Amino acid sequence: MHEVALAIFWHQHQPYYPDDIGQENPMPWVRLHGVKDYWGMAMLLKEIPEMRATINLVPSLIVQIQAYTERGHQDTHLRISRTPPDSLSEEDFHWMLDNFFMVHPDHMIRPYPRYFELYKKRGFFVDPPERARKRFGKRDIIDLQVWSNLVWFHPIAFERDPELAEFRAKGRLYTEAEKQWLLDKQLAILREVIPLHKELEDRGQIELTTTPFYHPIVPLLLDKRLARRAMPEVFLPQYLDGYPEDAAEHIRRAVEFHEKVFGRRPRGMWPSEGSVCQAMIPLVAEAGIWWIATDEEILSCSTDGWISRDFNGYHRNPEMLYRPWRVEEAGKQLQVVFRDHAMSDLIGFHYQRCSAEEAVGDFIGKVEAIGRATGGNAGHRPTLLPIILDGENCWEYYPNQGVDFLRLLYRRVVAHPKITPVRIEDYLTRYPATDKLNHLFPGSWIQHNFGIWIGHPECNRAWDLLYETRRFLVERSRSSKIPADRLRQAWEELYIAEGSDWFWWFGDSHSCAQDGLFDRLFRKHLQNVYIALGETPPPELAQPIKLGRKVEAHTQPTSLLNVKVDGRQTYFEWINAGRYIARGGRGAMSMASEGLVDSVYFGFGTDRFCLRVDSRGGPVRERFAQVDLIRIIFVQPKDVEIILSDLDQRRPTATLVRGKSTQSESQVEAAADQILEVAVPLRALGAGTGDPVHFYLELKHRQRAVERVPTEGSIETAVPPPEFELIMWQA
Repeated sequence: MHEVALAIFWHQHQPYYPDDIGQENPMPWVRLHGVKDYWGMAMLLKEIPEMRATINLVPSLIVQIQAYTERGHQDTHLRISRTPPDSLSEEDFHWMLDNFFMVHPDHMIRPYPRYFELYKKRGFFVDPPERARKRFGKRDIIDLQVWSNLVWFHPIAFERDPELAEFRAKGRLYTEAEKQWLLDKQLAILREVIPLHKELEDRGQIELTTTPFYHPIVPLLLDKRLARRAMPEVFLPQYLDGYPEDAAEHIRRAVEFHEKVFGRRPRGMWPSEGSVCQAMIPLVAEAGIWWIATDEEILSCSTDGWISRDFNGYHRNPEMLYRPWRVEEAGKQLQVVFRDHAMSDLIGFHYQRCSAEEAVGDFIGKVEAIGRATGGNAGHRPTLLPIILDGENCWEYYPNQGVDFLRLLYRRVVAHPKITPVRIEDYLTRYPATDKLNHLFPGSWIQHNFGIWIGHPECNRAWDLLYETRRFLVERSRSSKIPADRLRQAWEELYIAEGSDWFWWFGDSHSCAQDGLFDRLFRKHLQNVYIALGETPPPELAQPIKLGRKVEAHTQPTSLLNVKVDGRQTYFEWINAGRYIARGGRGAMSMASEGLVDSVYFGFGTDRFCLRVDSRGGPVRERFAQVDLIRIIFVQPKDVEIILSDLDQRRPTATLVRGKSTQSESQVEAAADQILEVAVPLRALGAGTGDPVHFYLELKHRQRAVERVPTEGSIETAVPPPEFELIMWQA
């Protein structure tokens, strides 16, 4: 194989949560991810000095870390954690019961008996906090305050600190003094984050890069019409004028701030969400940036598909992807590297379901295959393989917070004779780009467009409110009567509102339990522009942008189903089924490419469980032919699964497995044509009236899970009673 320069690039980012004028910080994610991921990811690299990587630290993240560590700021979660149980207000108590379990249950609650006990006592989806609070005594409250912080310590912290490990092993009956000790320990670790990154860069192990200051989508600040390049039919906001001076300010300030904090100007930049366009090249280059990174689909569109993937996911002209490119505009130039989004998504979304050994073995095998595929035309230049993804969000879905996977990965990489870990600036210094792109296609790392942030009515309304607020600010800035410090504060609030994260949560693409809070914070930053100038904010900024609909994980069946299992798309057979729509992303994370599954329908006949799966982009028999098998895994009833193979056949092989024993295949009926249909007797599942039926799907190829539906948790329903239809009709 040809030598591969493996450029692992971790993007560390949080939006700017604090309301500095209102003196409120409602979200704890900078602090909690800081103690776990920002500190832990750096410590993992420090363990293996031969490993090289690039870490992108967004300025809005660093500012918030400094607020905790240098200015004593706190968030609502920390304030309530610090408060003794007897001093909690009713409002704080309810807030705690709603927010202190906001972690991934499988890996951050269930492994710890006391935290899981408190989780069950809370009774989510059963009782509101007003009723649940009666079950919580003083000991419960302190233990909850402890555990909601303790699970966010990185596993390495327990390895390095026996006192902390002993504290966790105690498990319950913590005292008020012990709780305060833990919170002090948390802030002590947070204080190490910035010096630790500086230490790693000073010794040449990592390269630190930056992002425009408050993480805006720079192309949309320049010209919202650019969204039409990838989405010609997109409905745009009313106001389309750009703010190039704002884009330049975000870029310039990011570089200057980075130099102030780390003593060195960054040479590289990850544009927010990998969003690029031709017009931003001079702005970035003039700020002193030498190289930027974005997604491979941008390269594909910039070369009219010459560099792209075929139907099976294999690269056309791979040697042209795995190298840097040069872009020029107005006499300024940059070098650009393009992430392999399939390899990056494997770490972000798929390897969490494998053992560390299996995942790392698969990853190394794919790197070797890329080396073989690019060897013939690469010449003396090592193949550059950029792996770029969030450095904080995926690890809570991994066993042991991803430590086992990353440790093994780093060790295998540094020991491999043909794989060399590199900092991107080192590679570009030795092997600068020789190929030039005539035009950089405008788009982001998600499906090479800006559809997440513009085009939906909610997103468009947000853009128009931003425009109107900015227009007011520009007009008032011409007045000499406004004190300079108030004017600076008003502009700061506007720049915060230009960040991408607010728009991420508008529209249908992403949703979370804190949608309303993100909506409120965005509007509060716009209101603060008026408040800073001594004006009353307009009433429309008091109206929520989110339309108020509840985004459900899935619907429930409304009647019994009469399904003929033939794989044909018969509308009325499934009209009363429950439905789950595969959205492709989770929370603050999103895959660059969509999965094979479009939606899942489910319900019950008089004596059987029925399931339908629709594929994305074509009939099931064509689309699912590229996977080896589908597992329908039941969480309830326990230890039951259905395995479907030969999915290119009209009658796939269907096997029911209970525990370790394989049941008769005749118990499961399956058909694949336009859709996949499956039916299994309830007695074979071991389920009766009222019993829960919780399940998820796993698609496997070459013994590796390539897709999970849902991406986390399960689809939950229950066997209806015989009078189900009468009950639903009367309702």
